[in-house]
Amino acid sequence: MSTLTTPETVTDRRLNVLSIVLLLGAVTSILDTTIVNVALHQLSVIFHATVAATQWVSSGYLLALAGVIPLTGWAVERFGARTIWMTAIAVFLLGSVLCGVAWNLPSLIGFRVLQGIGGGMILPVTLTILTQAAGPSRLSKAMAAIMLPAQLAPILGPVIGGLIITSINWNWLFFVNVPLCILALALAPAFLPKDDRHPGHPLDWRGFLLITPGLVALAYGISNAAQGFDALDAWLPITIGALLIAAFAGYALRAKRAPLVDVRVFGQRSFGLASVITFVSGFSSFASMFLLPVFYQELRGDSALTTGLLLIPQGLGTIAFLAVQGRLKHLDPRILVAGGVALTMIGLLPFVFSGASGNDVLLLAGQFVRGFGIGASMLPIMTLAFAGLARAEVPRASAAFNIVQRVGAPFGVTVVAVILQALAANGTGAAHLTTAFQGTFWWVIAFSLVPLALAFLLRKPEPAAPPVVDELVLE
Repeated sequence: MSTLTTPETVTDRRLNVLSIVLLLGAVTSILDTTIVNVALHQLSVIFHATVAATQWVSSGYLLALAGVIPLTGWAVERFGARTIWMTAIAVFLLGSVLCGVAWNLPSLIGFRVLQGIGGGMILPVTLTILTQAAGPSRLSKAMAAIMLPAQLAPILGPVIGGLIITSINWNWLFFVNVPLCILALALAPAFLPKDDRHPGHPLDWRGFLLITPGLVALAYGISNAAQGFDALDAWLPITIGALLIAAFAGYALRAKRAPLVDVRVFGQRSFGLASVITFVSGFSSFASMFLLPVFYQELRGDSALTTGLLLIPQGLGTIAFLAVQGRLKHLDPRILVAGGVALTMIGLLPFVFSGASGNDVLLLAGQFVRGFGIGASMLPIMTLAFAGLARAEVPRASAAFNIVQRVGAPFGVTVVAVILQALAANGTGAAHLTTAFQGTFWWVIAFSLVPLALAFLLRKPEPAAPPVVDELVLE
C-alpha cells in the first residue's frame, strides 16, 4: 500500500488516470439510456410483442436506475467507494451479458432491471470519488471528465444503436458494454483510492421505504405523462411519488441519525441553487436533447442514423468548451453560467425560424453553439455544487444531486413533449407541424430564462486552498 506524497504535477497525472478509469464505467451507464431506444421497434418484431410492451426494455432500466440512487450514499460510507463502484460495474456487466442472451421479452426486461441497478450506482459513486480525490482546487478539472460522456452519450447512443441493429444484430446492443466494463474492473484496484469505510453506519430503513418507492412511482408517472398529465397512470403515480418524497424530506429533517439522503445539504446556498438550476435545466437543456431528434425525424424525415450524425455538432460544441475551460476558470462563475445559458438559447433560434427543409448550415451551427453553452453552464454548476462540501458530506450529497438530475431531466422532457403534442393536435399538414415545432422551441427558450435569472444568485466560491496530496491513498 502506498500514499501519494508527490508534487502536485504527479498528483495531477494520477487524477487524470483516475478520471479515465471512472470514465470507462460512467460512459457505459449513460450510453445505455439511449442506445436501445432506436431498436425498440425491431425488438418488438423479434420477440413478437407490442411496442407498448417492448417499451419496458427502456422503462425498466430507467426505473431501476432511479430507485437505486438513494442507497449509494449509505453504501459508500458502509463499504467504501471503490468497493461499491466495482460492485456496480460488475452488476452492470452481468446485466449486460444476460440481456445479450435473453430468450424472450420478459427475460430481457428483467435483465435490464438488473443492469439498471448497477448503472444507477455508477454515476453517484463516480461523483463521490472524483470530488474527494480532486479537492476544491481541481474540482472543475475533475468534473470535466464526466461532462463529456454526459453530453455525448445521448447523441452517440442512437448512432451506435442504429449501426448495431442494422449491421450486426440486437444482442450487441448489450455486448458492446462488456469490454469497457472488464477494462474498468481490471484497472480499478490499481488506480481508485483506497476505501474509507464506516461499518457502524446502519441502513436508514424508514427512509429507504419512503424515498425509493417515491422515486420509482414518480419516474413511472413521468414516463407515462408523455400521453398527457390527465391520464390516471400518469397523475396518480406522480402524486403518490411526490407525497412519499415530501414525507421523506420531512422525516430526514427531523432524523437524529444520518438519513439515507441528506436533504439538509440543500440548505447550503451553492449546493441548493445549483440543484435548482439543474432541475429546471430539464425544461431547457435536457428537453432540447429530446426535441432535436424528433424535429429531424418527424418534420424533416431523416432516419435514426442520419439524425444521430446530424446531432454530432452539439457534442463537438461541448468538447470545444472543455478544451478552453481552463482559460476561463478565472471568470466569475455567475457570468460563465449565465453566458452558457444565453448561448443555449441563441443556439435554438435557427430551429425557431426553420421549416421542413433548408437552413442546414445554420442548424448545425446552432447546435455547436448550444453544445458550447451547455458545457459553459453545466460544468460550473456541478463544480459549485460540491466545492463547498466537507469530505464526509460528499457521498450522500452525490446521491441527492443525482436524484435531482434523474427527476428534473425526464420531467422537463415530458412537459416539452406534452407541449409539442398539444400544439400539433390542433391541425394537420407539414405547415402546421412546422408551426408546432417552432412554438415548442419558443417554449424551451422561455424556460431557459429561469436558470438564466438564477445564475446571478450564485455565490462566487472562496479561493481554494492548495490540495492535500496525502489524502489520496491507494493500494
